[in-house]
Amino acid sequence: MRKLFRAILLKPALWITNKYSSKPIPTKISRALSRLRRDIEKRPGKKGLILPFDLANSKFIIFSDQHKGAKNGADDFMVCEPNYLGALGYYDEQNFFLISLGDSEELWENRWPVVKKNNEATFEKEKRFVKKNAFAKVFGNHDLSWSINPLTAIEMGKIYGRKINVYEGVVLQIPGKENHFTIFLTHGHQGDARSDGSWFSKFFVANVWAPLQAYLTINPNTPAYSTTKKTLHNRIMYEWSAKQKNLMLITGHTHQPVFESLTELERLYRKLIQAREQNNNELIDEVELRIRKVEPQFTAVSKDYLKMKSTYFNTGCCCFVDGDITGIEIAGGCIRLIKWQKINEKPARIVLEERSLVELINELSSLHTS
Repeated sequence: MRKLFRAILLKPALWITNKYSSKPIPTKISRALSRLRRDIEKRPGKKGLILPFDLANSKFIIFSDQHKGAKNGADDFMVCEPNYLGALGYYDEQNFFLISLGDSEELWENRWPVVKKNNEATFEKEKRFVKKNAFAKVFGNHDLSWSINPLTAIEMGKIYGRKINVYEGVVLQIPGKENHFTIFLTHGHQGDARSDGSWFSKFFVANVWAPLQAYLTINPNTPAYSTTKKTLHNRIMYEWSAKQKNLMLITGHTHQPVFESLTELERLYRKLIQAREQNNNELIDEVELRIRKVEPQFTAVSKDYLKMKSTYFNTGCCCFVDGDITGIEIAGGCIRLIKWQKINEKPARIVLEERSLVELINELSSLHTS
């Protein structure tokens, strides 16, 4: 029966997919991000939270794009679950605040009861943060239904033991003498032609279109599935953040880690330049080897990557095919890009990049002083 429906509906479905696909349009994305930030700051608690942030003592771990599924062949999270559970155990013990930055549940391909049934262990781990009032949940495009389902708070209560809201964004606000410095967090699908429109369009995508795409096995064609779209989408996010005063932007959505506005390949190119300037042949060989391994994953490098402002960060995802997960960690006065991977069959935390927040804030604040 599915083959028959696919034969009948594939051509019109593909036409609709192409027409209304996730086209990263700079003006739409910029407007959507600005509007969301303004709404959260003017009316905290409706579209998002404002959390006070202390440079010395606050601790946040930000994960996105788990895509918890049905524990079947299409479940991208299944292989990553051990590292995710290990990471949550560590951050629970260290008293971090957990921010789940969207696409935590894969509700395009699965019904919610199926996801809930097959991911009890991860919900129990997340529940520990809820009990400590150290949990914020943001929706993305693949769990968009949380934003429109009138029973969302009740469903959250069933798995977390407490009714919680699912927001579109979070603002970490660092008080200053003259101006607040803001770390703005959202999933990153803002401006998406299909999942960031009116209530009806969101309802249609979440409850009709996404299930139909999954049934017909049509690639949803979002940045996470397209290397070219990843590069373009990250670039647009960077350009918006670079225009803001006293702000850093953290998103997910593309599944591509970004630290200080640079992808892994761009950071390696920069490191290679520095190694050559230092005549460090050992480091040159090491970086060149890494570049050869990484280059096939990228289709482009920003032409001005050596001059980009350090305003944009991306968590990466918790559904890499090798079982690794990445996230953004803010603690001890630093911001870090971290990876969790199995070493000797046990989840291990690896710091990929690190920067002092005081240095970064001073650097970004100086850009807007006269």
